[in-house]
Amino acid sequence: MNTASIFLSKSRYFLTVEYRTKIRAAVESLPPDALWWRANEQSNSVGNLLLHLNGNIRQWIVRGVGGAPGSRDRAAEFAAKDGPAASVLMADLENALSEIDRIFGALTPADLLELRTIQGRELTVLEAIYHVVEHFSLHLGQIVLIVKLHAPGAIEFYEDAGGLAREVWKERIRPS
Repeated sequence: MNTASIFLSKSRYFLTVEYRTKIRAAVESLPPDALWWRANEQSNSVGNLLLHLNGNIRQWIVRGVGGAPGSRDRAAEFAAKDGPAASVLMADLENALSEIDRIFGALTPADLLELRTIQGRELTVLEAIYHVVEHFSLHLGQIVLIVKLHAPGAIEFYEDAGGLAREVWKERIRPS
């Protein structure tokens, strides 16, 4: 397997298996009344972050890499103070992640060097994928922190196994 194939495979795995499982577990552990809670006016709620991740995935990968039509109101993702239930937001995100899975499955290593214009920037498909993986990870961490504030002990992704981190999150993997 070459480097490009490994990059595609790992990016697909992080987004469609590991991060999907962790975000699902976190959101399912969040008390319903905490979905739109903000620490302050400059902070985002879990609801905002779910809207934002869905918008980002669709803009950068589904439309930017995959070529699907559509538009995005990025500011509205952060401005929302209320909105759909967690189950609706997660269903939308799950659909976007399934679209990523389909798109990544069709990409070849040569496709990684193709240029795309996304958010007014010209970049390679590799750069777009790299951005989405790191961006999702960043906001997943924020969601996990908010869940731990509202539901201490409700989620655990790793446990100490004699100095090694055993991945207990893998026990939560569900078919997409």
